Amino acid sequence: MHFIKHLLLFTKNHLMQLRRKWLSLPLLLIFPIILVGLAATIIISFFSPVDNALIEIGLVDLDGSEETQLVVQLIEESSQLGSYIAIHSMSEKDALAAIDQDKISSYIVFPANFTNHLYQGESVEMPIIGNPNQPLESYMITELMESVARHLRSSQANILTINNYAKDFGLDDEARNDFVFQQFQDFLFYTIGRDRVLSEKEISNQATASPVDYFVVGGWLIIITIWIFSIFHLLTKEQSDRLRNRMRLYGVTELQQSIAKIIVTLVVSLFFSGISFYFLSSLFETEVILQDFVRIGIVTTFYSSLFLLSLAIMETLISSQKLRLLAQSLFTVASLILSGAIIPVIYYPLSIQAVMPYIFSFESLRWLQEILLNDRLYADYTPLLLMNGAATLLLIAVSSWKERVIQ
Repeated sequence: MHFIKHLLLFTKNHLMQLRRKWLSLPLLLIFPIILVGLAATIIISFFSPVDNALIEIGLVDLDGSEETQLVVQLIEESSQLGSYIAIHSMSEKDALAAIDQDKISSYIVFPANFTNHLYQGESVEMPIIGNPNQPLESYMITELMESVARHLRSSQANILTINNYAKDFGLDDEARNDFVFQQFQDFLFYTIGRDRVLSEKEISNQATASPVDYFVVGGWLIIITIWIFSIFHLLTKEQSDRLRNRMRLYGVTELQQSIAKIIVTLVVSLFFSGISFYFLSSLFETEVILQDFVRIGIVTTFYSSLFLLSLAIMETLISSQKLRLLAQSLFTVASLILSGAIIPVIYYPLSIQAVMPYIFSFESLRWLQEILLNDRLYADYTPLLLMNGAATLLLIAVSSWKERVIQ
């Protein structure tokens, strides 16, 4: 009963303390947003790819068959460059003129009898004439065509086998050619589809760490952390030994004061975090539904409480104000760096990445990203809940030990 009474008393005292500083509180809340916003803008501009114009490619089709049209589709679909290239059919004379005028990066030639050579098992070549004024784009097209050639060789080997079996069955030339063409289509579209699946997986993984969305989530976590750290220290007041002894005579413990400070800081920081996230949610491409708000609120609460418990433990253990502030500041910076909010996790050594799942800040940011960027319909709260339980027990143990030592 006395514990709750003292807890409510200190909670009320901290709320009154914040009320008396209402003039400086808005600045305390707005400054981190401005600071993190400027830093995020610089980082996003560094990581964001530069928007380039389409790579213009000429196509000289001297064969003019349906098979070459399928190969053109393979060129467009077999690479992630599909959305960055534009293919224009033209004569070889026009292609040479376009290169001289620097209108295209290169042009590809489908030689005559391309289809016949493909079906007869002869080597097929697709000459590429590059633009000397655009060497980088020409090199990219060369790499792309090497990928297409590998697909063609794979399809050609299967087509030759089928063609030989069709001859053994005695099919006439027209029926056999139609059958072989159908198989060519099937094998070619199979290779296209196989690469498309891989491409979709790569795009999905990149979306989790896309510059704008990734650093918006990371920046929001940094802002929350700065708010918590600032409000916690705003409520911290140094007490003289005489005042501390008098409070101990009335049955007041450091644990009660720490819990009251944690409660007030947590409520205030979560309130402003919710308001800020409401405005930030419009920046994401996917719609944030009510269930997402609930899951994000739970993850944020677990993160904030665990961070506050860690600050309270250090405050209990370290008596010197300057040393305590230094330790808490270093802990805050380390937590943010290891969370991946500042530096993407992929840039860390594998040895550090292996232990990151045991770091509360990384686990919190990871689930925030999963919910917001990957449309997760669930979140695993167990690790954060266990960490909170362990930190609470540690704070109780440290506070009890400190009380016994002082007595």
